[in-house]
Amino acid sequence: MPAQIGSNALPEETFLHKIYNAYIHLNFMAILILGLDIILINVAMFFALWLRFDMKPTTDFYLFLNVYMQSMWWITAVKITTFYFFRLYSTLWHYAQLEEVFSVAVATGVNIILIILLSFQLDCLLPRSCYVTAWVFTFLLMVFSRLSYRALRRLNRTRYVKMNHRDLKNTMVVGAGQMGAWIIQEMKKNPHSTMRPVVLVDDDEGKYRSRINGVPVLGNRSSIKHLVERFDIHEIVVAMPSATNEQLTQILNICSETKCKLKTLPSLRELLANGFSLGQVRDVRIEDLLGRDTIQLTDECAFDYISGQVVLVTGGGGSIGSELCRQIAKMKPKKILVFEIYENSAYEIQNELQYTYGDALDMQVFIGSIRDRKRLEHIFELHKPTVLFHAAAHKHVPLMESDPKEAIKNNIMGTLNTAQTAIKYGIKRFVLISTDKAVNPTNVMGATKRVAEMLVQSLNGDGTIFTAVRFGNVLGSNGSVVPLFQKQIAQGGPITVTHPDITRFFMTIPEAAQLVIQAGAIANGGEIFVLDMGDPVKIVDLAKDIIRLSGLEPEIDIAIKFTGLRPGEKLYEELMMDEEGLIETNLKKIFIGKQVVQDKDELLAQLSDIGKVLEADDISAKRWLKKVVNTYQLKE
Repeated sequence: MPAQIGSNALPEETFLHKIYNAYIHLNFMAILILGLDIILINVAMFFALWLRFDMKPTTDFYLFLNVYMQSMWWITAVKITTFYFFRLYSTLWHYAQLEEVFSVAVATGVNIILIILLSFQLDCLLPRSCYVTAWVFTFLLMVFSRLSYRALRRLNRTRYVKMNHRDLKNTMVVGAGQMGAWIIQEMKKNPHSTMRPVVLVDDDEGKYRSRINGVPVLGNRSSIKHLVERFDIHEIVVAMPSATNEQLTQILNICSETKCKLKTLPSLRELLANGFSLGQVRDVRIEDLLGRDTIQLTDECAFDYISGQVVLVTGGGGSIGSELCRQIAKMKPKKILVFEIYENSAYEIQNELQYTYGDALDMQVFIGSIRDRKRLEHIFELHKPTVLFHAAAHKHVPLMESDPKEAIKNNIMGTLNTAQTAIKYGIKRFVLISTDKAVNPTNVMGATKRVAEMLVQSLNGDGTIFTAVRFGNVLGSNGSVVPLFQKQIAQGGPITVTHPDITRFFMTIPEAAQLVIQAGAIANGGEIFVLDMGDPVKIVDLAKDIIRLSGLEPEIDIAIKFTGLRPGEKLYEELMMDEEGLIETNLKKIFIGKQVVQDKDELLAQLSDIGKVLEADDISAKRWLKKVVNTYQLKE
């Protein structure tokens, strides 16, 4: 159909127009390769003719050369068009493998057949042997030109490294599978990499003494220490993304006994989500040594009760609270309300989420205390939240031991304020963040958190689903032991541990936040959810691991000093009281403590004395806590 005058329609494109339009969209490197191919195609045909006539300028040679010169333009066009349809100009040749070489062979074979057929039609045939010879020459020249590009890149990388990174680090790769091969390839071709792969180790005996991308496989995990000394290894990369955390921990524990810098890959799930690149190789983190698989929780049921809801997070600027906000933001809530007393942390999470989501996320931050009932009611009345995560609390054991009344004000009165306000304004779900220190507590912090658990259990049934989630120490949270150890190492030591036998349960911040969100999804009301966190970790072993991950040796480079148990501190923590027991849920490694029935009226009557308690001395406050929590092990 002809184009209309004055319209934006274009004349129907011819075949050559389409080819032209395709070429002008090629990138600069593809255009360079295209130009080189045009030259090489004709060079190959000339040498095929020259060879056919024994490299002598005979009359027949000039006759056929004249025939070729007359048909050169369409022969070149046919070959380039064939190469285009075989996508030879969209291949990244610095990543090319055998498949790309095979494509060149097929493409050159197909275009020779097309040229022979067209030569018959146009009556401009060359000697038959010329076509076969030209095919071989064209294939060899094209592959050579492309692999030369890779070789030049490799030489340029070597030159760049010598100029900018004079001290390449000898690197061992643990894992001679596909990921190990890929890592080695990336190290060799990336001009910014300072790692020189020199040896591989793998537990598969069938790979022993083989080579992967030029790097030998010389042993298994038991050979790591020996090979580190033999090859003067500076860094070890553990390339086992599909390994379980238990398997990874075993390998990392062996590697950590060397003084090498340890690096690893994220999990296979993370690699598939974020793509493969050398930048994905990261330093080994302490959570990699948990000794158990990281809990992966489903988001489906959590999404259902958060999507489209107004969600309030008290303590939303803290370690757990801020991670809750990050996780909730992914679930498309109607609005997130962040309630936080510390303005700096509130400001940080506000900036982070605004940067990540922009106008797509409706979020408001409020500065205030859960002790202020009027402030809470103002926010509830104005924004009408429907889901509440209560993460605001005082959590430091030694500080609360010396200031018990502050712990009572915040952890008990603050929780009571928040819970009663939630009931008054019709909150659908209320999730309390609790702690393993609430089990048979030996300190004020744990006792006040146990009262908070009792509160939400007793208040359940007043139109709001109340539940609590109990977990152990959170790796990397504000004020936790890991940042403290890292700071002490940076200062040259010593690392301080209270007791050589003290143990704790550990989990990661994302695990803790996911558990809290999932608990809210499956809660029927009054439950205390518990995560199976594997075996407890000895704090002294954790300290040694952190020292080794820093490339230092415990007790040689960094001393470990035992300072004695602090007031209210246990040697070990428990996750359940004897009378609670455990009930399985449909979520792996998440359990429910059997409900211990609380008398709401009796509990509220006891809490009505808080005003008098706060006017008394500290020991009287602790004795009052003992009356409310009969499992509190008060030592006067």
